[in-house]
Amino acid sequence: MSRKTELFLKLEDFFWREHLSAEALPYGVKGSELLLLKVLAVISSYTMPANIESSLDCRTCAVIGNGFSIKNTSLGEIINKYDVVIRLNDAPVRGYEEDVGNKTTLRLFYPESASYNPGIHNDPDTLLVLVPFKQHDLRWLKEILYDEKRVRKGFWKPPPLIWLGRTSQIRILDPYFLRLTASKLLQIPLQPRQHQKPIHPTTGILAVFVALNYCDVVHVAGFGYPESRNQKQPIHYYGKETMKSMKNSYHDLSQEGQVLKRLEDQGAILYLHPHS
Repeated sequence: MSRKTELFLKLEDFFWREHLSAEALPYGVKGSELLLLKVLAVISSYTMPANIESSLDCRTCAVIGNGFSIKNTSLGEIINKYDVVIRLNDAPVRGYEEDVGNKTTLRLFYPESASYNPGIHNDPDTLLVLVPFKQHDLRWLKEILYDEKRVRKGFWKPPPLIWLGRTSQIRILDPYFLRLTASKLLQIPLQPRQHQKPIHPTTGILAVFVALNYCDVVHVAGFGYPESRNQKQPIHYYGKETMKSMKNSYHDLSQEGQVLKRLEDQGAILYLHPHS
């Protein structure tokens, strides 16, 4: 795959010319241009921090999944030494530093997985990267940024009505990365057949794909799910959710596991701890 290191959408992509996207969200921006224009007009930056973007000869990245496998690994100090640390959704850091570290460069999330106060489990300069899976996700962010009336419909779980992310921290991930994660890495159809449940990549496998494009060295931890037949096994290093909660998800977890194994066998990624 050709490397694309511009991760985030920019205002000029929409303001000066028509954005030629053949796909709607989550794999393109067709039909969402006006929402993006309004959101990007408020966000003050569209790039990575300068110290990461320009000064590193070899960019090392750690992608930290939320899986139970990272529990009791004592990897925290090692994780904090990577140039870029990518975390997912609302996974906590405070109270778990010994295993997961406390440095966060990027946090990928969507409204249903947003933490009301990102300051609690992130650094002051952590980039909060919205992965828009649907138009409602962009609308949620627009309503927050413009302090408009919140519309609650269209979410599988209520997102925060108040969100304390600062505009200087917010970025929008280019749907290019989700599209290629689906089509090239997982080889799942972008358009499901009629009456077929759509399958989307998890934010975890998406983060690995982003890292493979952006970084020179990609190490991972906290990936992998228990055997699906073990419904009582916790799936995260925090909380009490089990495999039972994944029953109706829009993800193909076994396929993602096979892809991660292939990437590991090819030497594209390296696990920081033993895993099944």
